[in-house]
Amino acid sequence: MTQHTICIPYFSGNGHTAKLADHIAKGIGTARLIDIEQITQDDWDAMDAAPAILFGTPTYMGSSAARYDMFLEEASSRWVKQVWANKIAGGFTVATFPSGDKLSTLMRLAVYAAQMGMIWIGPNAIGAPVNAQASGLNQNGSWLGLMATSSRDKSELITPEDAETAQRFGMRIRQASDRWHNTV
Repeated sequence: MTQHTICIPYFSGNGHTAKLADHIAKGIGTARLIDIEQITQDDWDAMDAAPAILFGTPTYMGSSAARYDMFLEEASSRWVKQVWANKIAGGFTVATFPSGDKLSTLMRLAVYAAQMGMIWIGPNAIGAPVNAQASGLNQNGSWLGLMATSSRDKSELITPEDAETAQRFGMRIRQASDRWHNTV
């Protein structure tokens, strides 16, 4: 089976989003983590060649981080030629509060991906209260994209439950990418 490198461009103000990206990458298996604060031409080339791109940003004051918005605007130069069309896309965010208005961030990312001609995939982990055996999975009940709540324990940044949900989301993205791009 041929597996192409999935790219995860992210911005992390305090390390939470980077930690979440790491957990998603573990689920994917082979992924290129791209800190947009240190983006290179090789990173842009990798995203242009990738079968899937996962967008990651913290939610600040009810929306994506302004620094991440700058990255998206820079990437939009690929829109006219539809360079990212037909790539699998997904998004993830983390905020201090369980709601934290994270849905507005995921909506912003999903609309952006749609405008770029990408195919959006959300998580599918069903946790409690529906599935008692999966207590803690997808605690936020988010289906548009992956949501996490920053852990009060700053040594872990992301709770073990959100870490497991992130890894499962990464596996789903890998499966969707392989299926969509016929690499299985």
